[in-house]
Amino acid sequence: MSEAALDQSAEGPIRSIVIVGGGTAGWMSAAYLARKLRHLPIAITVVDSAQIGTVGVGEATVPAIRDFLAAVELKDVDVLRETEGTVKLGIRFVDWARPGHQFLHPFGLYGVPARGVAFHHYWLKLLAAGDALPLSDYCLCTQLAENGLFLAPPDRPTSDLGIFDFALHFDASRFAAMLKRLSLANGVRHIDGVIEQVAQDPERGDVTSVALADGNRIEGDLWIDCSGFRGLLIAGALETPFLDWRHWLPCDRAVAIGCREAQPHKPVTTAAAREAGWQWHIPLQHRIGNGYVYCSDHIGDDEAEAALRSRLEGDPVSAANRLRFTAGHRAETWHRNVVAIGLSAGFLEPLESTSITLIQSGLERFVQLFPDRSCDPRLAATYNRQSTLEFERIRDFLLLHYLGNARIGEPFWDRMRGMALPDTLQAKLDAWRARGEFVRYEWESFQNPSWLSLYAGFGDLPRRYSPLADQFTEAELRDTFARMRAAIAGTVKLGVPHRSILA
Repeated sequence: MSEAALDQSAEGPIRSIVIVGGGTAGWMSAAYLARKLRHLPIAITVVDSAQIGTVGVGEATVPAIRDFLAAVELKDVDVLRETEGTVKLGIRFVDWARPGHQFLHPFGLYGVPARGVAFHHYWLKLLAAGDALPLSDYCLCTQLAENGLFLAPPDRPTSDLGIFDFALHFDASRFAAMLKRLSLANGVRHIDGVIEQVAQDPERGDVTSVALADGNRIEGDLWIDCSGFRGLLIAGALETPFLDWRHWLPCDRAVAIGCREAQPHKPVTTAAAREAGWQWHIPLQHRIGNGYVYCSDHIGDDEAEAALRSRLEGDPVSAANRLRFTAGHRAETWHRNVVAIGLSAGFLEPLESTSITLIQSGLERFVQLFPDRSCDPRLAATYNRQSTLEFERIRDFLLLHYLGNARIGEPFWDRMRGMALPDTLQAKLDAWRARGEFVRYEWESFQNPSWLSLYAGFGDLPRRYSPLADQFTEAELRDTFARMRAAIAGTVKLGVPHRSILA
């Protein structure tokens, strides 16, 4: 290796990071960076203002959140306790395929593969033979959820039947407050102030400092933009373009209202199809989180709020929170010395609870590519490519939820069913419909069992199963499937009621 190859940037290492904005994104960033960079002499500062509200309606997660909690040294049980949280084993979709129909997207596997052939091909073989076998019968996670039970995933499952995971529902504002306390304890500095001006290097365009309303000026080497939809740094100062995906995901409004619980709920998020979008239902210990995500082309704001209120299970406990957004993402989520995290980077409707996951994965990628003060644009290019791919993969999975609907005669749903698809999604659908094959791309957020749950949930099944499934006779498969159901039923008996776990 040449001597030149060993040279570090003449500008030297990062000395200070300033996070603009608090809320979930800001304090997740602070907590994560404080732990991951704790052995480096880097000052971390969060600048936000109590005068500026946060969105604060995202209360559901996916299992990856538990990796984040482990990284910042928090325990699941402590988060559940401090945030009035509940366990989440999956997402129930109500009325999506058609009114009166529902299915679950669980955080677990289906069946057991054999002789190099995926389980679903054997399931399809028996289905073709006339056996009415609900796919959900072969998923332990689904059976626990439907029975309102919880069981800690085993460290060493004896077979694929025992592989599942769980996520959390929590009060987003309490989660942010918890992370704030943790961050401050780990040396993060907090400044409460309104940013009035952003200063940039006249030659490079890098952000150098921000001026606050009280006259103070905060300087930094590296900036994390967690300022929400407005993107104070990434959009306001650096004027980074936004890629608009409303032609694929036209829902552009949401209204959220908390209410009292009227009955105990199973450990799942519920997404119910509505006239011009869908409604979320998230059970917490102290309230129910409700929201209507809708397309303003098909329903007015007042009408949407009235529709949501008419479907609350208990008395409202909060005022209506109305939101406007555009689906899509920044062309560059890392631009110069600014990295956008959270809503400032982009937004995809919370149909699969990916907002917090995108915060987490953005932080993980950033630390992996952590720069010096030169902020080498090649690192940013790698980061941006990965971020774009992740957004595109999630977009395609969300689109799948809309394509299979049979809500004929409803303008919004007719529109979604008839849209032109991205090539990446069409290729997936073609391979699946031809012979039940999964196409995997780089930076996929959802694995094959998730796609299978959606395909089966909507009844979008392939024309034929793999010929390799003929390695077993129908009689052999029926016997094996019966043993799988018995094993799952036996394990379900070990589950504890969700409410007992919370107590």
